[in-house]
Amino acid sequence: MKEVSNNTSKGKEGEDFAILHLLKNGYQLLEKNWRYKHLEIDLIALQNDTLVIIEVKLRSSNSFGQPEDFVSIKKQKNTIKAADAYIIEKNLNYETRFDIISIIQNSNEFSLEHIVSAFYPTLK
Repeated sequence: MKEVSNNTSKGKEGEDFAILHLLKNGYQLLEKNWRYKHLEIDLIALQNDTLVIIEVKLRSSNSFGQPEDFVSIKKQKNTIKAADAYIIEKNLNYETRFDIISIIQNSNEFSLEHIVSAFYPTLK
C-alpha cells in the first residue's frame, strides 16, 4: 500500500479496508458515504435480513483511546437520523443495527475490530 499523506486519503483507505472485511464476511454493500443533508453514513450494508449502518473510525494509534471511543453521542444521534432518512427514502423494512468498524493504522498495516451493535437508537 502506498504512503498516505492526508486524513482524507487515510479515511478512504480505512473505508476500503472495512469494505473488504464486510465482503469477506458475507455482507452485501449497499452504499458508501451516503449523504442526507449535512449528515453522512460511512457504509450501509445488508447482512441476511438486517440493515447494518456502519461508522468507520480510523486512528494512527490508540495512545489516546480506541478509535470507537471517538464516535461521540452527537455523531451517534446524527447517524441514527440519517439512517431514518435512508430507510424512509428507500422504503425499507429491515431490522436495523448500528456497528462501528474501528481501525488502527500503523505505518501501512491495518488492525480492524468490527463492533456489532455498537450503539442503539433511543426511544423518543
